[in-house]
Amino acid sequence: MPSQVGEHTGTRIKEQRRLARLTQRQLAARLPYSYSLLNQVECGAKPANLDFVAAVAQVLRIDVSVLTGQPYVTELQQDRLTELIRPIREALDLYDLGGDDTIPERSPEQLVEAAQHLCVLVRATHLRNAARMLPSVITELTTAAWRSGSSELWRALASTYRTAHDVSVKLGYYDLSAVALDRMDWAARRASDPCLSAIRQYMRALVYFREGEYRIGQRLITSGHQIMCAAGEDREALAVRGQLHLGASVIAARAEQQTEVDDHIAEATRCAAVTGEATRIHWLSFGPTNVAMHRMSAAIEMRQYDDALTQSHSIKLPAGLATSRRAHFLIDRARCEMETGHTEAALGSLADARHAAPEQTRYHPGARETIKGLVHLSRRTPDSLGHMATWIGL
Repeated sequence: MPSQVGEHTGTRIKEQRRLARLTQRQLAARLPYSYSLLNQVECGAKPANLDFVAAVAQVLRIDVSVLTGQPYVTELQQDRLTELIRPIREALDLYDLGGDDTIPERSPEQLVEAAQHLCVLVRATHLRNAARMLPSVITELTTAAWRSGSSELWRALASTYRTAHDVSVKLGYYDLSAVALDRMDWAARRASDPCLSAIRQYMRALVYFREGEYRIGQRLITSGHQIMCAAGEDREALAVRGQLHLGASVIAARAEQQTEVDDHIAEATRCAAVTGEATRIHWLSFGPTNVAMHRMSAAIEMRQYDDALTQSHSIKLPAGLATSRRAHFLIDRARCEMETGHTEAALGSLADARHAAPEQTRYHPGARETIKGLVHLSRRTPDSLGHMATWIGL
């Protein structure tokens, strides 16, 4: 059976700390966490949660992936997902080669529809199907966009690059997600679409959020708002601006900036009051529900677990909410429940997330972190928790 991910991470933290010639106390003094926690993480007595790993990576000036590694290679191989990554990587590398006369050409309408269908698959958490279809759609759209120069096709190609980013992030291939975002910018510029360019900055900001580089993430959000100055005030533009504010709220929460969190949530609330539930606009799931979910996520990032759990009870998920967002909410709620001592409820929320979105839940860092935490808290691991831990590879 694979070793626990938390132990691997603790060992890597210890190795990187020693390479930086720091003692435990010296590293702890530079972290917003206690020496006791660092000691327990390094020896495997406690799992390393996401914000702790990000803080350590920032202090040591290394990438988070150096500390986490590729956290679920075995499970990806078991699910036969690793074999789907290389074709995506190859398709992303064809962006500047122009058209390929050997590729069967679908109509522009069919290609746009294919790009939209990929977005639907990801939000339904059908990652395997999306990963399998991605390379051919990227290749065909690249050829068609070069041939016609159509803004609509460049826009569809940018959307497909974004799907490649989404799939890569959900499966833990962060290096590939960075390439996909670069390609998204390249296509969005050719489409002359400020909304797509702003969404790309939003996604880049979340990359730096994971790395603990909050100031850079905040600068990218600001850049996204500047791009949107040319986008007008229609419903599409308001949804994108609102989503930028939601991203900024979570980054500010991780940086423990309560005033900024409140300001961004207030701005997003104002946008959502106009847009309503605008779930299909650029597939951002923006609207009042998403604002409420981000308010809860911000409380979690600031370790205000009681408040976040209370908020979760008042959030009513609409029937049309994307499965990916529904599962994310359940995983967030499970963390609140674990942190407030409601361990059985936490396991129930994780089971619900697994039922709704098995692929996403198995590879979601927050779900894995919570399961590890429940294992550490349990004096006697119930069968249901044991099965869940085995399922994610603990």
